Amino acid sequence: MKTDLIASYLMKFPQTSEEQPFGPDNDVYKVAGKIFAILSPDDTPPLISLKCDPVFAIELRQEYLSVIPGYHLNKDHWNTVMLDGDVPDCELKKMISHSYEQVVNGLPKSLRVRLSGLDWPSVE
Repeated sequence: MKTDLIASYLMKFPQTSEEQPFGPDNDVYKVAGKIFAILSPDDTPPLISLKCDPVFAIELRQEYLSVIPGYHLNKDHWNTVMLDGDVPDCELKKMISHSYEQVVNGLPKSLRVRLSGLDWPSVE
């Protein structure tokens, strides 16, 4: 999946904003001010870091060579995915959706309720 398509997919999630607080080389995607994805489109290969349940994070690292512990992030709760074609597009979308869900689940109840009634993009 190309980085421009990934960026477009990320922006389909409700209340998502895109920022560059770490400089122009990293696009940071947030929901309610909390990061759920960091896309580095100019790296070779491009990278995306995603929040992940710790047990699931380990499973993904064992299944895919291109999924590694979060680069410069909490290694228990973040994975970095090298966008080299190893991870199928549908699986990458599931990882993105999972990351968004992880962050939403950590938000105050009033925000979770507001976001729960909105449509999330398909992982198909």
